[in-house]
Parts: sequence; C-alpha cells; structure tokens
Amino acid sequence: MNQTSARSDKLRQVVVAISAVVALIGSFIGSGAAGGTPIQNASNGALAADATLIAPDGPAFSIWSVVYLGLVAYAIWQFLPAQTKQIRHRLLGYPAAASLLLNAAWILSIQFDLLWLSVPIIVILLAVLAWIFVLLLRYRPSNTWDALITDGTMGLYLGWVCVATAANVSAVLVASGFAGFGLNPNIWSVLVLAVAAAVGIALALYGKGRLAPTASLCWGLVWVAVARLTGDLLSTPTAVAALVATALVLIVTLAARFRATSSTRSSRSSRSSGPAATA
Repeated sequence: MNQTSARSDKLRQVVVAISAVVALIGSFIGSGAAGGTPIQNASNGALAADATLIAPDGPAFSIWSVVYLGLVAYAIWQFLPAQTKQIRHRLLGYPAAASLLLNAAWILSIQFDLLWLSVPIIVILLAVLAWIFVLLLRYRPSNTWDALITDGTMGLYLGWVCVATAANVSAVLVASGFAGFGLNPNIWSVLVLAVAAAVGIALALYGKGRLAPTASLCWGLVWVAVARLTGDLLSTPTAVAALVATALVLIVTLAARFRATSSTRSSRSSRSSGPAATA
C-alpha cells in the first residue's frame, strides 16, 4: 500500500514537472523567441492592445514572467519530501498540471490562427484555476513558503486569467464581426468590466481577502485603463469603468481581509481566555 502511494506521488510530481516544461516552451513560442509569432501579432492582431476596448496595454503581459517563475518554483516545491504526502499537494497536482497544459494549448491555438478554439480552452483553464482556488482555501498551507509559492502563484494565475478571459472573448467576438446588437461599443466594454469587477469581488469575499488574485486582476484592469487613455483606441468611459472596477475590487478585498483577520484574532482571544486558560 505504501509502495503504491509512493509511486502515485512520484507520478503526480513528474506529471506536474513535465507540464511546467511544456508550459515554458509554449511561453517561448508565444513570445516569438522560439520562432513563433508574438501573441499580440498572431491571429491578424486580434489580441493586440488596440484590437478591442477590453484589451490591456502591452506592459500588462509582463505579469506572465512572474506567473511562470512561480509555476516553476511550484513544480520544484511539490517535489520536496516535506510536500510529497501532503493532502493539499496530492489534490492540487493534477489540476495544476492541467492548467499548465491548457496554457500551452491556448498559445498554440493562437499561433495556428484558431482564434475560435482559444475561447473554450481559456474558459476551461479559468474553471480549473477556480477549482484550484477552492482546494487551496480548503486545505491550508503548511508554512509561509507554501503560502507564497503555492497560494501566491495560483492566486496570481487565477486573477490574470480572469482578465485574459474577458479580453479573449471580446477579441473573438470583434474578429468574427459581432456588431453588439447595435449597442455602442462603450456600453459593451463597461458591461464586461462590470462582470470582471463582480468576479473579483466574489473571489475576494470567498477567499476572505486573498491578495494574489486581486493583485493580478487589478493589474490587468489598470492596464486596460491605460490602453484606453493613451493608446490608439481611445475610450474614456472604458478607462473610467476599469479604474472604478479596480477600486471596488481593492476595497472589498481589503475589507474582507480585515474582517477575516479580526475574526481570527477574536477566536484566538476567546480560546485563550476560556476556563482552561484562566484555571
């Protein structure tokens, strides 16, 4: 039984490591460094900063460097003996591997001009990351390093993919000739940003103020605002909506975190002042 568990753990760890390598190769292809077309130029520029009102400005995508660095750190971290048998890593391993492979699949769909295929891929990726978020909340980190490497990385990954999903769907609709049922594009952009804000608020409340998802989601929203104020495709209503969405998500996150921290302190205080503590 122990040998079976050991083999299962080793297989999971190897799958995560291989998936991380595949994702890194995909990132090099997507950056244009390995002969591929940079994402912003692929698919006839459908994902360029001036392709849609929801597209973030170019520098926003630098967050991928941080996310990939964290994912590599996680792939190494989950190999360490102290993490091998932990229930959170046993449950997290295959969903994490799936997210890495979906990431690479998304890049390939863009590289091969299969823009329509990128939507179901990124939606599934978002669902997998949401499930990972649930698992991480259900099974607490063993120490500060685990919280930073595992929870921090996956949180940044989730928050950014929330923004990327909105931008991706918008790009596909525009590229397909969707006219918005005659509504002004600014109305659509504000509605999409309102949905992004609602998702961010939901994550903040459910996660009791987790900072990583909020940080990357707000990073993306701010760069949407920058693109609409300074880029080739200007839109003051979109920029204002993005900044308002950012502020709302930040406020709710900080409030939820303060409430969770206060609740934890109150609980500890109650236990320490109970009959056993005062005896």
